[in-house]
Amino acid sequence: MVNQWDPAIQNREVRELICEIGRRLYNRGFAAANDGNISVRVTDDIVLCTPTLICKGFMKPDDICAVDMDGNQIAGKRKRTSEILLHLTIMKNRPDVKAVVHCHPPHVTAFSVAGEPIPQCVLPEVEIFMGQIPMAPYATPGSKEFAETVLPFLKKGVNTIILKNHGTVSFDKGLEEAYWKTEILDAYCRILMLAHQLGKVDYFNENQIRELLDLKKRLGLDDPRFEALNAENCDLCSNSLFREGYKEEPPPEPRAFPKPPAMSCKLLNQSGSTAQSSAGSADGLDLDTLVKAITDQVMQALQNPS
Repeated sequence: MVNQWDPAIQNREVRELICEIGRRLYNRGFAAANDGNISVRVTDDIVLCTPTLICKGFMKPDDICAVDMDGNQIAGKRKRTSEILLHLTIMKNRPDVKAVVHCHPPHVTAFSVAGEPIPQCVLPEVEIFMGQIPMAPYATPGSKEFAETVLPFLKKGVNTIILKNHGTVSFDKGLEEAYWKTEILDAYCRILMLAHQLGKVDYFNENQIRELLDLKKRLGLDDPRFEALNAENCDLCSNSLFREGYKEEPPPEPRAFPKPPAMSCKLLNQSGSTAQSSAGSADGLDLDTLVKAITDQVMQALQNPS
């Protein structure tokens, strides 16, 4: 039996960070009223999570719950979130994931409601830090079926999944990193909408996207396209690697945006530089500097609403 006073369960720093991320979600309009949920895996068997029926902008550390990896609540004065099975499914199938953020960012959720796949091969920061972004089929929130909709999309390098007619779920090794994925994606979707109003979206050509993927690999970042050298019908810019997730219904097809030019994955990694990987830098480029520069661009776009 788990001791509710276990130091991992009572970890004040993690509890305060969950509350801080909740405030960010609420203040940015990503989680209205009682929407959204957050979790952090603190040990192999224990996950801290937000409770159900609470505004994420006004949580206190003592509100946070604890569950085991089967979703059984083991600590907390409030009832755990009803959607914890989604979080646990991701953590069980991706051991590298330690934190999950689920919410309803409005610009991304608009794509979800419209069934419009996110265009790829448009912005460098999205290709480097987000990669391909699948859309999971709809299922009733909180159900086991709902949690399992993400299973076909949990490929290595995927860090965000759009939930059809619902919202998003982002995940990473740390909670703040998972949150940033949500913010970057909503900013990107807003940019896409503005560009669409102006007339069209220009896609990268094949050389440009291959250069970005080459940089991504040398930075030590994962992408499912890196493992698709011999995959049939794999396309660099069309999310084709996720077709297996749509067995009972067809995958979402673009209607608002034109399809990007066809670019086969099969040529990927044929250059000597792409086949090599360095975890910390690319041609002398410091990863922290690159992250800061791209984050500054995204934040500047967010601070200048239309």
